[in-house]
Amino acid sequence: MLRRTKIVATLGPATDDPKMIDKIIEAGVDVVRLNFSHGTAAEHQERAERVRNRARAHGRQVGVLADLQGPKIRIERFRDGKIFLNEGDTFILDGALGSDDGDQERVGIAYKDLVNDVKRGDTLLLDDGRLVFWVDEVKGGAVKCQVKMGGYLSDRKGINLQGGGLSASALTEKDMEDIKTAALIKADYLAVSFPRCAEDMINARKLFTEAGGHGALVAKIERAEAILPGVIEGIIEASDVIMVARGDLGVEIGDAALPPVQKALIKKSRAMNKVVITATQMMESMIENHIPTRAEVFDVANAVFDGTDAVMLSAETAAGKFPHLAIAAMDRICREAEKQTSVKESDHRINTKFERIDEAIALSTMYAANHLGVKAIAALTESGSTPLWMSRISSGIPIYAMTSKVETRRKVTLYRGVYPVSFETEKRDHAAVNLDAVEELRRRGAVRNGDLVILTKGDMMGVLGGTNAMKIVKVGEMVDPE
Repeated sequence: MLRRTKIVATLGPATDDPKMIDKIIEAGVDVVRLNFSHGTAAEHQERAERVRNRARAHGRQVGVLADLQGPKIRIERFRDGKIFLNEGDTFILDGALGSDDGDQERVGIAYKDLVNDVKRGDTLLLDDGRLVFWVDEVKGGAVKCQVKMGGYLSDRKGINLQGGGLSASALTEKDMEDIKTAALIKADYLAVSFPRCAEDMINARKLFTEAGGHGALVAKIERAEAILPGVIEGIIEASDVIMVARGDLGVEIGDAALPPVQKALIKKSRAMNKVVITATQMMESMIENHIPTRAEVFDVANAVFDGTDAVMLSAETAAGKFPHLAIAAMDRICREAEKQTSVKESDHRINTKFERIDEAIALSTMYAANHLGVKAIAALTESGSTPLWMSRISSGIPIYAMTSKVETRRKVTLYRGVYPVSFETEKRDHAAVNLDAVEELRRRGAVRNGDLVILTKGDMMGVLGGTNAMKIVKVGEMVDPE
């Protein structure tokens, strides 16, 4: 059984060995993430090329996701190493202090506008919420705080404002340069950190396109203000993919509020025909261990039950001891979760009018496939739009995106239940194309004689958005056009 839920794995020092790249490909990685918070442009380019070369050697397509760093809302460094703060201590976040001059009483801040964004009575959360500060006074470029929850505090830890509201722009100068790098390496996906509104995504798309990029845009939902009614719909509409980035989001809205928000984001994104990635700490224990905790198993499975397109690994593969084992564990959990009947049922868009012919063909195909016992769907596609719409319908039926365009084959690696196939359609008549498409599926072992297959394609093959035909055939009963 093919796994439908896709796996995104972050590259890093732990995957730099070419032998480990082979292992993670064999374990089933679908998309690799390049974290632009670390490393140089040359290192990212080298990693992307290495993965693509090894994937080609394995007869696979692996997508590349370039993840922008976003604004650095962090403290600076301490002069003598980490400090310990007790409940009730006074501590100052000082915008005028040197970047390496932190001590027991104060520390510098990389985000200088913090003093303009907070006021007395606000709650600041540091180091993913491990420390809690109450803002007592904002004066002269410094934020005087009272420690409400203490602990160790070390260099460069993140700062969140409970409830959200920090005004930092989603795109920094570094991000704008990194967008050029993402375009240069032909990233299939560009992830934007901390977008506040649709305009942030529209601006990122403009910059990416101007740099020569052709990949899809991922909005990382990390801010409390991003999930407000009216705002989140705009962000989803302006993006191609939504990432439920549970780290910073969980800190800002509170951990207890996170599960229902995750479920709502997945449901809303799929309803709007967008792809969803569920990320952050999915198998955190596997940074050090061979196997996941039971809680992590449930976390991954529940994301699959909710309908996520992909689940993501971060430090587990970038810096962990067993990157390939983390991917293999995720693979078997997803496969088991996908056996449940609820994962294969959907009423998506059952009462909605279609706006495009290719969309109507895609949804009609899934309706027919689910009621006829079809074994496979062959979507002959240029842009990948038709298989994307098909994949919004929960089903156990594999969708093969058959295209000559390598960019499209890489893009669909993130779509749930969609599998890329290199297939040439130009300058051939329709009967020959139909026969060759079915034969390709038979060669792959996806179908055999007597199975029903649905093919979708356009009268003008090779035209973007031109899918306007659906054909139901029985394998073994098609007549060779020659």
